[in-house]
Amino acid sequence: MGWCFARLIAPLARSRMFHAALLFAFASQPGWAQAPPQIETTMNNMLAAIQAGSLADFIAAGNASFQAGMTKAMLDTVNVEFAPRLKQGYTSTFLGIVKQQGYTVYLWKLEFKDGKDDRVVTMAFKDGKVGGFFLR
Repeated sequence: MGWCFARLIAPLARSRMFHAALLFAFASQPGWAQAPPQIETTMNNMLAAIQAGSLADFIAAGNASFQAGMTKAMLDTVNVEFAPRLKQGYTSTFLGIVKQQGYTVYLWKLEFKDGKDDRVVTMAFKDGKVGGFFLR
């Protein structure tokens, strides 16, 4: 009976393994996506500017509205909260792109080495300039 059961279950097990492999392949696919190198560099530069507390570097890639709307006090608030965590190290994982109100919005997951809550970076681009940058 054991042999017969094994012969019946083997195709089912292979089928389940195949479906599991297929599911894994499709579920993992967003991780294969990458932001364009220029966009990735801009995000990394902005995180470095937060860490350094440099308003000039933070707004350098921004459009006129972004540059006018960002103040040193606003950056200092973000710096106090995130600079220590950024300095300890983090890993960024590109999540994808959404289109919103004429902007191309790029999303990354930030996993900090301190083991505390992750954050999502949202960076909105239009006409080659940053129009918004958020750490949620």
